[in-house]
Amino acid sequence: MNTSDLSLAGARRLFWAMFAATLLLKIGVAATFPMTGDEAFFYQWGVFPAWGYSDHPPMVGWLLAVLHGINDHPLVLRSVTLLVTSAIALLVVDLLRRFLPDARESSAWLAGAVYLAMPWSWMFVLVTTDTPLILFMALSAYAYLRASACTDRGTGWYALAGLFVGLAFLSKYFAALLGLAYAVHVLGWRRERWWALPLMLVLALPSIGINLGFNATHGWSNVMFNVFNRHEGSHWQLKTFVVYVGMAVYLLTPWLLWQGWRARPVPGVSASTQRAAAVLWLFPILLFAFLSLRRSVGLHWVLGFVPLFVVWAGLKLEPRALRRSLNWTLALSVPHLLLVAALAWVPLSLWQSSKLYEKAVFLREAPAIVQALQHDLPAGATLMARAYSTASMLGYFHTAYVPVFGVGRHHARQDDQLVDFRTLQGQHLRILDFKEPQLSDFTPYFERVSVSTFDVAGVRYFAVDGEGFRYQPYRDTVLSTIAREFHNIPTWLPLLGNPFCERYGFAECSPGGPGR
Repeated sequence: MNTSDLSLAGARRLFWAMFAATLLLKIGVAATFPMTGDEAFFYQWGVFPAWGYSDHPPMVGWLLAVLHGINDHPLVLRSVTLLVTSAIALLVVDLLRRFLPDARESSAWLAGAVYLAMPWSWMFVLVTTDTPLILFMALSAYAYLRASACTDRGTGWYALAGLFVGLAFLSKYFAALLGLAYAVHVLGWRRERWWALPLMLVLALPSIGINLGFNATHGWSNVMFNVFNRHEGSHWQLKTFVVYVGMAVYLLTPWLLWQGWRARPVPGVSASTQRAAAVLWLFPILLFAFLSLRRSVGLHWVLGFVPLFVVWAGLKLEPRALRRSLNWTLALSVPHLLLVAALAWVPLSLWQSSKLYEKAVFLREAPAIVQALQHDLPAGATLMARAYSTASMLGYFHTAYVPVFGVGRHHARQDDQLVDFRTLQGQHLRILDFKEPQLSDFTPYFERVSVSTFDVAGVRYFAVDGEGFRYQPYRDTVLSTIAREFHNIPTWLPLLGNPFCERYGFAECSPGGPGR
């Protein structure tokens, strides 16, 4: 190990080298990685901006609306996302430089370098609801830690923490866990600052109000998805807990966890500050562990708390330990970089023997698939797909919204907000299918049905052409199933509007309907 890397100047140079290298890598990945189904779905939120959307609060849709106004190239749409983790690394360094004694400043720069080296930092380039969530969570936590360390009241910093956690909540509901962590810390260790909790809540209320207003007038779509529909059939199980523990250790890295737990408190670092940083990442991690006993917890759920973990580790570890962690983290990034390269840049022919070949073709060759579907498409015809991810990808390259034909799943029910099947009466629909379709799934809803095939990169696709769409049988079967399965809104929720049910005349899930 080069001891110069442990000096302040060496640590600073190492951080800026990592900052530049990872930023360039993210730009390269963002510019060349194929558009994904989730990104294409959220892109439509930007094309049709609203106060809220089917699955989540609206922040990423508003962000994409701005970027869509500039250009639709993936690099433009991903530009803010790729900058998020770079900006967070600067916040990590700034916090640690303020909290650590001058003699340990090199730990601040090395901790920032470790965060940048984490695969989920430099791989964070794809646009999802996590983009604004992680950014605003980081800004809120930065403000809260600054407030907590203030010798005076720190009122302004607490106000900013509340404002930013509200904006994070307007991005994704996981932000509420950060707010709960604030409450745990204040009530557990800083009760003399009890007033900070109502102050932060007041600043977060406008964001909460926007979300509640949208849901009350749109069939509580976010609540139905996040609380009811996606958890149907869930039960207590040990498997998901074990998977979560392994994922959390992997995400935080075993070496940094081990070093952090073993390290003794650093002289000159406030015990109160160390405790605050620990509570802000550990409480949500433990709460997720409890939730994992009931259902699977996604890796991306935890990402917003990783910077806080790195701050906590940076407060405890000596520069030499952080330098070792950086080496191990760089080694961990290598296989991840190879995987990204394989997905984005390796010739498709090398994937042919893989079970993932068909998915790789659709990911990489979506423009060619759309072009084939558009061939001989009658004027005024509507392109459709059988699943939301497929429909979103087609819509991005078709430059028009592509609905889902059929019931679909609980995910991404934006069609329920945007599409009016009544207007398609008598029209021609062309529906993409990956498997040979059963004509009986389509004949009740059209005057005539035919199937054609086309090949792209050796993969066969099926196109169902339905002429003369029949709205009424579709409404009485498919749309009524959607109303029953996905709009079974609890009567205790005040319902001020539900565009889907009101549009198609389903009284049970409309305002003023039976039982309401």
